[in-house]
Amino acid sequence: MIWILLGPPGAGKGTQAKMLAEHLGAEHVSTGDLLRQAVADGTELGRKAKSFMEAGDLVPDELILGMVREKLGAGSRGGWILDGYPRNRAQAESLGAMLGEIDQSIACVVDLEVPEDELVRRIAGRAADEGRTDDTEETVRNRLRVYRDQTQPLIDYYGGQGLLKAVDGVGGIEEIGDRVQAIAGAAGRTAQ
Repeated sequence: MIWILLGPPGAGKGTQAKMLAEHLGAEHVSTGDLLRQAVADGTELGRKAKSFMEAGDLVPDELILGMVREKLGAGSRGGWILDGYPRNRAQAESLGAMLGEIDQSIACVVDLEVPEDELVRRIAGRAADEGRTDDTEETVRNRLRVYRDQTQPLIDYYGGQGLLKAVDGVGGIEEIGDRVQAIAGAAGRTAQ
């Protein structure tokens, strides 16, 4: 089974994905981590991705999908939690076709919903804690606009399939985790 976590920057996807993976006995899969590992390991896909990364270009969807295919094809007793992937409808359609080829299915897509002002507060606070000056309110709001533009079609896509589950992403980390785990766990039991 596959669980997908969506949410804007600052929503806590990575934190919640790790907690959900532990709760379900699943494996957390971050495409950023997959990219870094493939490059470090010098795999064929990693070498191809490295050339794009070194040029400052986005790694093409087909390379990312290839890495996801390798990871999911390796098997996992508890399933996988995809953290922030897919990011757009084209990636979702490619992922769906690939999952059909490897006899996997999506249990649910959890969308962490957090109001924009809360996201700006979280990201600005995190940037201040880390001593970074690149996450100004203006840049954060622009990142959120880009996210909404790219992701709304994805939300509509999964919503139309009955896979999307919205979760209130405001509150304490454990409180949000309880909400995510309840919805994802129930969806996993129903999908089996």
